[in-house]
Amino acid sequence: MAAVFLVTLYEYSPLFYIAVVFTCFIVTTGLVLGWFGWDVPVILRNSEETQFNTRVFKKQMRQVKNPFGLEITNPSSASITTGITLTTDCLEDSLLTCYWGCSVQKLYEALQKHFYCFRISTPRALEDALYSEYLYQEQYFIKKDSKEEIYCQLPRDTKIEDFGMVPRSRYPMVALLTLADEDDREIYDIISMVSVIHIPDKTYKLSCRILYQYLLLAQGQFHDLKQLFMSANNNSTPSSSSSPEQKNTDRSLLEKAGLSETEVEPPEENSKDCVVCQNGTVNWVLLPCRHTCLCDGCIKYFQQCPMCRQFVQESFALCSQKEQDKDKLKSL
Repeated sequence: MAAVFLVTLYEYSPLFYIAVVFTCFIVTTGLVLGWFGWDVPVILRNSEETQFNTRVFKKQMRQVKNPFGLEITNPSSASITTGITLTTDCLEDSLLTCYWGCSVQKLYEALQKHFYCFRISTPRALEDALYSEYLYQEQYFIKKDSKEEIYCQLPRDTKIEDFGMVPRSRYPMVALLTLADEDDREIYDIISMVSVIHIPDKTYKLSCRILYQYLLLAQGQFHDLKQLFMSANNNSTPSSSSSPEQKNTDRSLLEKAGLSETEVEPPEENSKDCVVCQNGTVNWVLLPCRHTCLCDGCIKYFQQCPMCRQFVQESFALCSQKEQDKDKLKSL
């Protein structure tokens, strides 16, 4: 029987070889084109095609209430010599503590201590974490739901006119907002907010602005607040009122400081509608580029940002459908 099989295989060997080669060709083609639904080795496909076929996941969000609000009033007039005016808007009675000339290294060590060691829920806790590495401290009591303007200034006897060249070892100001009542710290997940503020001086004349803001949670985490690049027209932004010369100066200074990617906003469309359909309300934030330009109907059709063409890894909605329906009912 074996001899008969070998003789038959010998007689039809050319056809057998052709069939084997054809089968291997079909299987290889199917793997490359993804016919079988299996993952394809990266070496067989370019990186752009691999990213494009990656599913865009909706980022799971947890809604929390931030009891703190802080803005700079009239930033164009602020400086080291004339001082700075801050506007607070807090949901509970709070304490605003300003640290002039705070050490950069000690500040980030303090944030790590909040994560690993103890919670920074009071000004005293931050001072212990900083080891008093700051030049001057001011503290103010902020009443609940009152938009107060707080004027902060270095004493004249300090004779500080600048904090040196970039990169600096000290931030001009670090503002800490904490809850004044200990019972309120049990209600909110966010127990304090740290704002790093740049104030222009003789050496570094970049316009006054908030460089970073960190939200410190009771569980030990801290989150860095990032700007969203929205397509909505906002006439209250400082960039809209500044001159082209000032914008160019600020951009060059930011590039030297390594802050140009996060602090200079690219030009956006002056519309509150979706940049694709021009009909739906903008509601979705695309990550990692942080462009907010798509509505609920268009988000499912895009795996690349329509503004910058960067591949979208995650996305999240600014508000749910129920909240949108409530807003529509209120407007009616």
